[in-house]
Amino acid sequence: MKKWFGSAGICLNEKDELLMVLQGRSDELKKWSVPTGGLEENETFSECCIREMEEETGYIVELIEEIHVKKGIYEERNLSFEVHYFLVNVIGGQPQIQDPDHLIYDIDWKSKNEINDLELTYPEDRKLLMDYIQGL
Repeated sequence: MKKWFGSAGICLNEKDELLMVLQGRSDELKKWSVPTGGLEENETFSECCIREMEEETGYIVELIEEIHVKKGIYEERNLSFEVHYFLVNVIGGQPQIQDPDHLIYDIDWKSKNEINDLELTYPEDRKLLMDYIQGL
């Protein structure tokens, strides 16, 4: 079984809106997710999160803390995964898609009410995202 490791950034603005990206391959339905990407060689989970946030959104972020680790298996893909979720804060940059994989189609700040109705890439993340927003 192949293993995939990655990081995700959870970032709120001053209006308690969550930074999200619309993503997907060109031949599939586009869905929303927090910025997420795979670990590169010799990269830490923290470094991966910072890099992916800038690549997918254009924002430069600082890490606040690691808040969650999601592990699982996609049987249909013969793939196990481990994703580390970090709270992050924007410290620079501006919204700009710079994704080298060409999987990002939009960047937006989404309210709690919008997140309830969004089609998510990872539907299992909805509770984590809502808990985070409501906990602040």
